[in-house]
Amino acid sequence: MLNESTRENIIKLIKREVVPAIGCTEPVAVALCVAKATELLGVTPERIEVSLSSNMLKNAMGVGIPGTGMTGLPIAIALGALIGKSSYGLEVLRDVCPEAVECGKRYLESNPVVIKLDEAAPSKLHIDVTAVSGESKTRAVISCEHTHFVLLQKNGETILEDVPAGDAAESSDDVRLDMATVYEFATESPIDEISFILEAKRLNMEAARTALAGDFGHSLGATIRSYGLKYYGDTPVEHMISYTSAACDARMGGAPVAVMSNSGSGNQGITATMPVVSFAQDMDATEEQTVRALVLSHLTSIYIKQSLGRLSALCGCVVASTGASAAIVYLMGGGFEEVCASVKNMVANLTGMICDGAKPSCALKISSGVSTAMMSAMLAMNGKCVTSTEGIISDDVDATIHNLTSIGREAMNETDRLVLRIMTSK
Repeated sequence: MLNESTRENIIKLIKREVVPAIGCTEPVAVALCVAKATELLGVTPERIEVSLSSNMLKNAMGVGIPGTGMTGLPIAIALGALIGKSSYGLEVLRDVCPEAVECGKRYLESNPVVIKLDEAAPSKLHIDVTAVSGESKTRAVISCEHTHFVLLQKNGETILEDVPAGDAAESSDDVRLDMATVYEFATESPIDEISFILEAKRLNMEAARTALAGDFGHSLGATIRSYGLKYYGDTPVEHMISYTSAACDARMGGAPVAVMSNSGSGNQGITATMPVVSFAQDMDATEEQTVRALVLSHLTSIYIKQSLGRLSALCGCVVASTGASAAIVYLMGGGFEEVCASVKNMVANLTGMICDGAKPSCALKISSGVSTAMMSAMLAMNGKCVTSTEGIISDDVDATIHNLTSIGREAMNETDRLVLRIMTSK
């Protein structure tokens, strides 16, 4: 049994990494940085300059901004300056309304907003904002994590300066995880200490229902729920895919709803939550089983991201759907051995799925992750596991995970650069 101190540290880690976010976290983080620079300035900026790392630019180009009916960075920047509150964190655009959107459009017509690629950025997640009004100038920099300010300046005077910890979340976490610790924490912690994870179920289910009742993104969730019934049937797999992709439809399509994120990503939070919630309902799982399954899913995702980093060329649904597969195994009655098998099966299948930015079609990749999670779980429960003689799989589950993350963090960097070149040259 984990000691109380270790449990407390893991709980702190989960509460830091599993937080509400309104909209895609990349443009929202830019809006947050702009809001902070504006607050330091004390007035609405006459000019805003935003310099971004390639991964930030890639993930902010084509996604809907909540409550605006618009996509991309300019409107997010304008709203960050006009109505953003840095105290809201990743809910910085909480106060968006039609009047604010109109003000944002007018602001963009009359005020220079310059967006640049910073090819020398020290982190894959890096935002550098300069806000100017008359002779006054402020600067705010976020790096490594979506809400981590590393520099605040006003008129050349440094107000805050912090050394970035590095791309991988492992450099700043106060607890080191492995798969055995993740499983033990999720399955043995006192239930009252971890029931807070049910807020992820509430928020992400609400996002899914919003999309199923409306028309957001590509409406993949609604399509599967209606037209897809002919082919999928009214089955647990159909429910898992439709609910999960619907929540992504809402988020990527700009619905003004909060979702529970994981490791700085709303889509990862959705993918770590909705397949688990849906399958638990279909299996008539108890609330305690649902809580433990959700914690297993989210903490597995956090563990993988510790060595992968916040942003990479590897699609985040690979990480989160691996967590979901582990949770599905738990809900099927499997133990640690079967959980490890499902993780290996996932790594054998989805490794290499690229991230080509945040956008409505992310729902398609998420649905692939969900269906693979179910397939991997069924194989594991049937005693089948991809072996160490096959591809990048190792006998040890933790070594397998680090094989995955080293590919995403290191080997796919050239892929990342090519993807960005393609996206920016169309």
